[in-house]
Amino acid sequence: MVATTDAQIAELSPVEVWAELESNTDSALVDVRTRPEWSFVGVPDLSEIDRPVVLAEWRLFPDLRINPGFADELKSAFGGDTPKNLFFICRSGTRSREAARWFSDMSKRAGVPVRCINVAEGFEGDLNADRRRGLQNGWKARNLAWKQS
Repeated sequence: MVATTDAQIAELSPVEVWAELESNTDSALVDVRTRPEWSFVGVPDLSEIDRPVVLAEWRLFPDLRINPGFADELKSAFGGDTPKNLFFICRSGTRSREAARWFSDMSKRAGVPVRCINVAEGFEGDLNADRRRGLQNGWKARNLAWKQS
């Protein structure tokens, strides 16, 4: 599997993504971070708006190689019926953009219409002046629902 960059991927802020997920029943959030990140940092919680959060590592811990089973994990999570709108999130927005581009390209080649959107700022956001994440911007800093897994 090779990551591609052909697709143009839209980006929305975490707050905009929440609103889209809340208003669009044919949508899901894909958290592409690693298992240690989910365990130690937390995960988005969409239970109050009844939308799924799919946990699928795009890059595998610890060596961060691309997960060869990524597409199969998503297909399995959706039971073969991929939502029309997928929002991809990682720590800061870089890995999720890469995963969204790859999945968009793969879906296009397969003839499956999927709108892939990157969550700008990611779950933890940018580093602040003290080199700490989660305080300046991102899902957590925007006070969107999340939980420890």
